[in-house]
Amino acid sequence: MERTPGKPWWRRWFGDRSERAVWKHLRSLGWRLLARNFSCKFGELDVVALDGDVIVFVEVRSTESDDASRPAASVDRKKQDRLTRLALHFLQTKKLLDRPARFDVIAVQWPAGRSTPNMDHIRNAFEATGRYQMFS
Repeated sequence: MERTPGKPWWRRWFGDRSERAVWKHLRSLGWRLLARNFSCKFGELDVVALDGDVIVFVEVRSTESDDASRPAASVDRKKQDRLTRLALHFLQTKKLLDRPARFDVIAVQWPAGRSTPNMDHIRNAFEATGRYQMFS
């Protein structure tokens, strides 16, 4: 497993576990994976998938607590700005600027003693920020 500076191994393991669960969920909906953990100089996109003809940038937030709203609320304006820059870079790099796109957030809650999580899928969680504009 790749080490991520500043993140303990267990936090990275927990995030990977949540991203795998999210991808399994999205695949069951018929989505197609374009990228997972896409990294560049601006940061990392958790999941990029195709929902029909729409490119969806999925931010995965997870918790072991009973409060499923806390992870989703952590996608604040600063995080939205960073995700917007990342998404634009991804679209430019892959020559996909002509495609509709949106941002989803999936909050994953792992109840104690359960092997499957609860998920709250927030579609169109936020609009692109700043001077960038995307359509879905």
